[in-house]
Amino acid sequence: MASRTTEAGAPGRTGLTALSNPHSDAGPARPVLCLVVDRATARGALDEIVAAACAAGVDWVQLRERELEGKAWLDWAETLAGAARRAAPAVRIVVNRRVDMALAMEADGVHLGFDAVAPAEARALLAEHALVGVSTHDPAEVKALEVGAADYVHLAPIYDPFSKPPNRPALGLEALDQAARHGLPVLAQGGIDSERSRAAMAAGAAGVAVTGEILLADEPGAAAAALRAALDGTN
Repeated sequence: MASRTTEAGAPGRTGLTALSNPHSDAGPARPVLCLVVDRATARGALDEIVAAACAAGVDWVQLRERELEGKAWLDWAETLAGAARRAAPAVRIVVNRRVDMALAMEADGVHLGFDAVAPAEARALLAEHALVGVSTHDPAEVKALEVGAADYVHLAPIYDPFSKPPNRPALGLEALDQAARHGLPVLAQGGIDSERSRAAMAAGAAGVAVTGEILLADEPGAAAAALRAALDGTN
């Protein structure tokens, strides 16, 4: 996979440096480890889990919550963002779907699904360097995105998820390889553990997005550390 290229002829991890830190001149960024927070999945105190995971190497925390509204949602999100940033000041906070809440809490970006606003609308509302991500479930959906519409995509499920019963067939690594050739950084999502994260990187992923592997772990920090080491090729 070392020689794989995108359709535009660029290296497979197009745009990854900008994803990790748009202001950095430090060279290529490390693969992204994104923790997608789901309140219903966590086994323990979610702020403690998030803090342990961020201290162990999580780069982004995506806040996904569909039951809370208004002040209750904002309080919940700000508690987790505070825990994440105290543990790892450089962590980036991304809000799932809710552009209004991303603006209210000055998050680092927003992740959009099928029922959210269009990426161009979100980008127009958010700060200049805000991340705009999109959920996809097929390589063709990645290809269909307009140039500049998103900074990255999630492709899911690569494997059956750990955090919930599967609701669509697993795509597998071949689909990930195809998606990664369309010029956008792709985070592999769904059933990702440390071993599978290595395979995802070999297939061209720019990183991984996980929920159950960390939130359901007996030791969330250790689970995050194992993912970090696998992504970085240090174990």
